[in-house]
This record gives sequence, C-alpha cells and structure tokens, in this order.
Amino acid sequence: MQFLSDNAAPVHPAVWDAMRAVDAADAPYDGDAMSAALDARFSALFGTECAVLWTPTGTAANCLALASMVPPFGGIVCHREAHIEVDEGGAPGFFTHGAKLMLADGPGAKLTPDAAAAVIDPIRNDVHQVQPHAIAITQASEYGECYTPDELAALGEFARVRGLRFHMDGARFANAVAHLGCTPAEASSLHGIDSLAFGFIKNGGMGAEALVFFDTALADEARRRRKRAGHLSSKGRFLAAQLLAMVEDDLWLANARAANAAAAALGDAAPERLMHPVEANEVFMTLTAAEREALRAQGYQFYDWGQDAARFVAAWNTPIADAESLAARIAAL
Repeated sequence: MQFLSDNAAPVHPAVWDAMRAVDAADAPYDGDAMSAALDARFSALFGTECAVLWTPTGTAANCLALASMVPPFGGIVCHREAHIEVDEGGAPGFFTHGAKLMLADGPGAKLTPDAAAAVIDPIRNDVHQVQPHAIAITQASEYGECYTPDELAALGEFARVRGLRFHMDGARFANAVAHLGCTPAEASSLHGIDSLAFGFIKNGGMGAEALVFFDTALADEARRRRKRAGHLSSKGRFLAAQLLAMVEDDLWLANARAANAAAAALGDAAPERLMHPVEANEVFMTLTAAEREALRAQGYQFYDWGQDAARFVAAWNTPIADAESLAARIAAL
C-alpha cells in the first residue's frame, strides 16, 4: 500500500484522454492550439490576466521563474527547508547563473516577514555583499503546512515595501487551496505574487506543470530561458493538454480534496505522534525504527524522515480504506 509519494501515483484517466485527443498534426513547440489556450483559461481561473508556460518539471518551473526575476549577482530569500534549497540539487543557482539562496528560519518550514527581515537587515547596501531581489515560498510547505491568505498578504506587503519579487513554488498548491477553502486567487495572485509554479504532476498529471506569471511582462524572458535550458518541448500540445484537462471542471481541486481526506484520516489515528498539523496531503509522525519496520512488513510503503520519524503521502487515488487500514495499524502500535 503506497504512501511513499504522490509522484508515485498513476496518471488520471482524463489526462490520458486529453493527450490522445491531441495526437494529431499541429504546430510545433508552443504554437499549437492547446498552448495558445492556456493564458485565457488560467486567467479565468485566477480572475486576473496571466501568462502561462508549460514546463516538464516543477524544478524547471521554479528555476525559470526565479531566473527571470533575479540577476546572477542577486539573492533569493527562502526558508532553509524550502524545496528550492533542499530538493532541487542546486538548480536555482544553475538556472540563475549564480544567484544566492538566502536562508531564513521558522517553524513548519514557513517563511514570515520577520524571518525574512532577519536575513535581509544585516546586509550592507554595497558591492561587497549579495543584495536580495526576491522572496520564494513553498505552498504547501515541506512539512505540509499551508500559508493562509493573511500570511500571504503579510509577505506580499513585505515584498512590496522592500522592493522584492515574490515567487510561489506551488507543487502542492492544489492541496493548499483545498485545505484553505478559498479561491485560487486568494491563495496567490491577490497578494502581490509575481509567479506561481502550479503543480499538476503530483496531483494526477503525467509530465507537465504550469508556470503562471501574474506579472505578464516576465513571460517573454522565461520563454527564452526555457528554450536555452532545453525545456521547450517540440510537441508542446501534449503538455498543454494535460494542464487544460486538469483545470477542466476543477479536476485539480477534486483530486486534491481526495488526497487531503486520506491524509486527514491517517493523521486522526494517532494525533499524539504528529510532528506537524495535517493541512494538505502529507503526514509526519514519530515512529521508532522497529515500528517503521513493523508497518513495512505489513505492506505499507513510506519514507523514513530522519531518526524516529516517518513521512506518509496520500495521492489523488489513495483509497480511503487503505488510509484507514494504515491508521488502525499505527494506532495499534
């Protein structure tokens, strides 16, 4: 029973159907009808004008956005456990040709204005020190905690006052919106966010993410960088079709709600073991090595998360019965 990662989940049938439907001759690269439809469709979803690029990975989406906003000699303030710091193999520095990640602290792997200020304020405004150019957050955070609209508004105001760009890594943006019960705009564009890496692969997609620019002037820069980085697919219609299929009838939101529900069932089983509140589709629990092996012997797959801890991830297709079964096993340990 699979709780290893939502990346291990199958592709949603609607995504396969959409890709088959566009398996015919069309213009190459991003000149096809499906790619041309992205801006209008996502603009309607967010209620504001957007420029949207498909990318094959979340790492590419994050790094193309940051490279379009931050010069090689600049800095990006993020939490020290943000995905761009701990799980992208130095890709931000590679794509930006040297920009520095400036690491902040804080509970739940969430950035706050005070934590960002603590990093920025000691920096002298001279050529000898790297100057910040952007802040970047992960929604939901690496520990599955969600930024509320109020928290986003505070960060947006901080970025505006400090003259910084604002990027959101939304690999699990859908799960955050489902948890918050707000609109996509209330979880992003209303708060001064310039770019969003809107994740679909973890939520039923096959191999496409949406790089959404709310500052549409940044899109042309990102398009050139996408080509130079080797991420301009010659048959872009297959990536665009995935994105459009996921936003059709809010499939992205339905999938996220299903994953969140399975995670909540698991988290409810042993609240005393929880390391972080269960707000999206990830559950972090304290479990000894012997307890983890006992669960694996019963057929459950998951990641160890440091000493005496484990991470369980529910996906769009996780049967609630599997989550309840695992919950009962954990409760009985």
